[in-house]
Amino acid sequence: MRVLMFSWEYPPRIVGGLARHVAELSAALAETGAADVHVITINEDTASPDEEIIGGVHVWRVRPYRLVPRDFISGILQYNLAMLEKALSLFLAGYAFDLLHAHDWLVAYAARAVKHAARRPLVATIHATEYGRNQGLYTDEQRYISDVEWWLTYEAWKVICCSTYMFHELQRVFHLPDDKIAVIPNGVDVRQFADGKLDAKIRERYAVPEEKIVFFVGRLVREKGVHVLLDAAPQVLAAEPKVKFIVAGKGPALEALRHQAKNMGLETRFCFTGYIDDDTRNALYRTAAVAVFPSLYEPFGIVALEAMAAGVPVVVSDTGGLAAIVRHGETGLKCCPGDAASLASQIIALLKNPILAGRLARQAKALVEKEYAWQEIARQTRKIYLQVLSAYNRSDWILPPLKSGGQDAFCRDVCSEQLLS
Repeated sequence: MRVLMFSWEYPPRIVGGLARHVAELSAALAETGAADVHVITINEDTASPDEEIIGGVHVWRVRPYRLVPRDFISGILQYNLAMLEKALSLFLAGYAFDLLHAHDWLVAYAARAVKHAARRPLVATIHATEYGRNQGLYTDEQRYISDVEWWLTYEAWKVICCSTYMFHELQRVFHLPDDKIAVIPNGVDVRQFADGKLDAKIRERYAVPEEKIVFFVGRLVREKGVHVLLDAAPQVLAAEPKVKFIVAGKGPALEALRHQAKNMGLETRFCFTGYIDDDTRNALYRTAAVAVFPSLYEPFGIVALEAMAAGVPVVVSDTGGLAAIVRHGETGLKCCPGDAASLASQIIALLKNPILAGRLARQAKALVEKEYAWQEIARQTRKIYLQVLSAYNRSDWILPPLKSGGQDAFCRDVCSEQLLS
């Protein structure tokens, strides 16, 4: 089975969790033999090759037009036209893709156009919704983005989301029927964290030896709740004075968060690192006393899985996908979303009780290894692909065989009821 994925971001271009999801999923599909995956993505880093094979995945990077977009939406359209050109060139070059897979609305235009031009079935993964990110739709741009998200789900043969929370959100916001939505969780490559070692030099950059580290990593936007962590800090410091809060990541809220820390007199207690590479992230996971993810809105929370895989105890908001990942008192602790006092009390509980923290960390790591390995996620994704291809093969919409010998033999021969059973 050959799959063509569309993704707004792919390493080394990392804006949020979507890049890691697409990279790890595509690699697991290739590694397990579930699919031959090609990814079309954006190239804004001139050092990145336009074409390369990474872990068995064929990555095609397209460069944006040399036009200054009028606004954010017109910029997205320009990116999509570049992606569309690449996709059609691949079909013309003889690549026989059986199925398309689009990740979020940012690639909806290109994916929908290729679907109809090449008559191939489309699967869409919705990682988050504009409605959920903003807790409503208040501007014309937000309403437009939400409409494009709905359009993508309408055009998709099947819609994948990462949690039961998102399943209900897609039902509520887009009125999707139950049987069109499949829940497949995000995963984590446990191997990246299994052999991690304490790196004293990396630790020394951010904290002195006697300080306990409370670690956050993620995109710095309001829905990630870092402002709540700042509000919780005085209570934590009153109970445990030798604590350093390390906030890793970048985003539009960074300057506001730095300003908040300064106004609260916490400049020396908070370190905003900006973007960090994987080695630094893993080293900080290994040395942290607690990893904290105080999101107000979180469709899944892949960073929490990473922390659990690294063996660090976690405190998360009892919301969205985080609520399902972490079992309070078993694999981590939960706090009330947006409640600084609740967040502080859970952090203090782990800082004061290393026996509890160690037990939760061990149980969390065992859970991740059992239920969230990318190999299992790839197996579930392949099952969706096969279901879609089987339905496509039985439909009136199927593309007739080509004169050259029929590149759709996969759909006729592989997608049998026996294989799906």
